[in-house]
Amino acid sequence: MTEDALAAHARALISANAYLTLGTTDDDGGPWTCPVYFAPAGDDTFVWVSEADARHSRNLARRPRVSLVVFDSTVAPYHGRAVYAVGEAWELAGEALDRALESYPRGTGDGATPLTLEDVSGASPYRLYSAVAAEMWVLCPRDPGQPCPVHGVARDHRVQL
Repeated sequence: MTEDALAAHARALISANAYLTLGTTDDDGGPWTCPVYFAPAGDDTFVWVSEADARHSRNLARRPRVSLVVFDSTVAPYHGRAVYAVGEAWELAGEALDRALESYPRGTGDGATPLTLEDVSGASPYRLYSAVAAEMWVLCPRDPGQPCPVHGVARDHRVQL
């Protein structure tokens, strides 16, 4: 598997999974994680809707640094498939909000309701957020107990994209 194939594997994982785990920190540096339904908006951008008063949204308003993981929870034990990222996230407004509404929700027929600008602005309690990954890694795919075909390593390991 080449580096291009690993990048394609990461894109496929992101495309196939509807939820990511978002990690934020509070003012004291305390960690907080939560699952959010997301839509990809390019190779390094993740968009989701949350209540502006949700704990993770309040954390982002003060501390925009985030971590996230998209993983396939349907695979058998010891067959992990995941993409990890760190970056910054914020509430979208203006033209960025208009563009993000074109990506969110996904057009995959998963039952998510399309949103309007009014759904995520003004008096609405909901806002659209975006995280842009500064760094991303993919868990090298391999069978349990077998070395991965790229690195020859027979344990879980990540490769930076």
